[in-house]
Amino acid sequence: MTTSHEPQDRYKAVWLIFFMLGLGTLLPWNFFMTATRYFTNRLDETQNMSLVTAENSKDFQPSATPTVPSPERNYLSALFNNVMTLCAMLPLLFFTCLNSFLHQRIPQSVRILGSLIAILLVFLITAVLVKVHLDALSFFVITMIKIMLINSFGAILQGSLFGLAGLLPTSYTAPIMSGQGLAGFFASVAMICAIASGSELSESAFGYFITACGVIVLAIICYLGLPRLEFYRYYQQLKLEGPGEQETKLDLISKGQNSPQKLGWRVACPGGSSMGTEGKNEYTILVPALSVCFIFTVTIGMFPAVTAEVQSSIAGNSAWGAYFIPVSCFLTFNVFDWLGRSLTAIFTWPGKDSHWLPSLVLARILFVPLLLLCNVQPRRYLAVVFEHDAWFIIFMAAFAFSNGYLASLCMCFGPKKVKPAEAETAGAIMAFFLSLGLALGAVFSFLFRSIV
Repeated sequence: MTTSHEPQDRYKAVWLIFFMLGLGTLLPWNFFMTATRYFTNRLDETQNMSLVTAENSKDFQPSATPTVPSPERNYLSALFNNVMTLCAMLPLLFFTCLNSFLHQRIPQSVRILGSLIAILLVFLITAVLVKVHLDALSFFVITMIKIMLINSFGAILQGSLFGLAGLLPTSYTAPIMSGQGLAGFFASVAMICAIASGSELSESAFGYFITACGVIVLAIICYLGLPRLEFYRYYQQLKLEGPGEQETKLDLISKGQNSPQKLGWRVACPGGSSMGTEGKNEYTILVPALSVCFIFTVTIGMFPAVTAEVQSSIAGNSAWGAYFIPVSCFLTFNVFDWLGRSLTAIFTWPGKDSHWLPSLVLARILFVPLLLLCNVQPRRYLAVVFEHDAWFIIFMAAFAFSNGYLASLCMCFGPKKVKPAEAETAGAIMAFFLSLGLALGAVFSFLFRSIV
């Protein structure tokens, strides 16, 4: 096929739409996590008020001293973060896996539009419930159901988007990753602004949820405009004109021992030609898939379970103590993660068949001891080696940048290791390994935190 007849992406319209879809994928969930304090405080207040009501109903005589709700956290708010992680990661992993196997049976528009609309409805309900009184247990259960729904539909949406981007040139996975990185940045800025304004938690949370609804509506409008663009239609047509037979998912993540051409693997040689399985530099989709899984296992294992427990050594009684974690942990991570993701749009070293890529991915394990030896409190076993705040900020910047850059490279390269007709399936499989890394990271976070 020649490239002379390929249409141009005028005004970078398709690139911008994929960026907006990436932003719409994670911004709602990031705002939901940003409102964690709202959920836990509401659980505390609701349960304490219930205890006060129950106590007063037993005594008809007015009390000489009014009962004050206990400031201590109740069992529901204490469990909230752990249960939220479980309710988020399990559906995310399950539905990403399901999407990678069923994406050919359910139309793309149904998966993407249906997921966006479902997430929009969940956030509309969440915004309404800010103004509705519920008892603690009902509020807790409803919140966990919403978390499961958001991550279930989010998994289908994310897997479908990466599959869709796999049909286009390599650079069109980068805007999805960049948009997802920017979502975390917006959530971090919202957290800092809420602290600075001193506004009520319920008001801040309501603003988060309404903003998320607006972003989702914009993402829906962008997706509806995508089929109208000639550049996008051209690459969709390439898929339709490709080979009719689709290999199984097992074939796509394994090497063809006897017939590499049948499986669509093009193994790059130094001179640019293709070579069979007897050649040296054999790579399959398994390499970038395992790489992206390892990247997010390390990242989620440390952030935010360990990094959010670091305390400032220089704050004292200054305001920096209140802003230390929002700025040095969340804002620093999201800014440099976004920069790393965005850089792949203009710079893609190392190449998809280079040994440097998996080597750099494995080297990220060094961040585990570096961050554990920062001023994480409380701690029982390890000594503090990097006590000053500057060390923590430097480590977080490098940790986040490497996460964004290497993960984006892997997600870009994965679908390009197969034939065009298999690219959407490869993209869905890459999304599954990404979600697997998130789930494994959540498990390892308990281990990393326990050894400090």
